[in-house]
Amino acid sequence: MGHFRRIGIILDWYHLEKKCKEQLSMAMRGRAVRNQVLEQIMPLLWHGLTDKAIALIKKIDSDQIKNEAVMEKLIEYLYRNKPYIPCYAIRKQLGLRNSSNIGEKMNDLVVSNRQKHNGMSWSKPGSVALASVTALKRNKEHKRWFENRDLEFKLAA
Repeated sequence: MGHFRRIGIILDWYHLEKKCKEQLSMAMRGRAVRNQVLEQIMPLLWHGLTDKAIALIKKIDSDQIKNEAVMEKLIEYLYRNKPYIPCYAIRKQLGLRNSSNIGEKMNDLVVSNRQKHNGMSWSKPGSVALASVTALKRNKEHKRWFENRDLEFKLAA
């Protein structure tokens, strides 16, 4: 891992926003109340202010909440993922990615297409093995790997 010390993991903005919308839809009493809360917390999360977003959620009047357990799950989700919620605004200004759409597309090309459309059932080790071999082939690294057990690592932008 020495090559990748400066690489960090971030939570994809799309999935963070989706999770907040879904959880608040289940937790709040009505769309108008949910949208009002979303309008307040999403800008905070966009700027990486997770603690402020959590504090705002905790201050919501209990009469506006229909499912306290779901609200707690959202708070726990934000706490658990706090290290992976950056300031997306700065990343955007710097031209850095805030989404995993390239990674997800590669997963579709490498694994999902073959597994989903052939009616097959895969174990986790089998799925990982297929993904590994398919990725080697797609990246034209299979010959190097099978002959030398070595890969050329290149970072994508």
